[in-house]
Amino acid sequence: MASVCLDQSIQGSILDIGGGGEGVIGRIYQAQVTAIDNRPEELEEAPDGFAKRVMDATSLEFDACSFDNATAFYTFMYMEKEDHPKALGEIWRVLKPGGSLFIWDAVIEHAQPFVVELDIDANGTNIHTGYGVVKEDGAQDAQYFVELCQKLGFRLIRKRLDGDQFFLSFKK
Repeated sequence: MASVCLDQSIQGSILDIGGGGEGVIGRIYQAQVTAIDNRPEELEEAPDGFAKRVMDATSLEFDACSFDNATAFYTFMYMEKEDHPKALGEIWRVLKPGGSLFIWDAVIEHAQPFVVELDIDANGTNIHTGYGVVKEDGAQDAQYFVELCQKLGFRLIRKRLDGDQFFLSFKK
């Protein structure tokens, strides 16, 4: 069991990639958030209080420079590895100059299967949930995402490792 503390104070609009299911980012930042998920049932499951749109992260339907921030809370583990660069490129496109990208995810050596249980402190609201995947190309770690983001022009601001969990923040 891993503990995750969302101690980020995010100002401005937030595009939450994969924001369905528990809707962690939407629960905290409410009206600031536009959550996208490619699975309608995940958005239906998420609590109310923020905007929700069915959308693929590799083909965002927003104008360039539309958001102040983007978040991905245990989202990339669900994407095929070949989609990571395209999704990050789309995030770069829709972020305003100086915008921030925040990624919370897990170090995965083998995803056959991979499961992580989390206790999340979402600004005083405790959420217990689990995330899991089974796929061939599931290996990922923080450095993998740092390198992908830096190739696009993102500047690493913060890198925090906690066991097999990581948090990254970047500026455009």
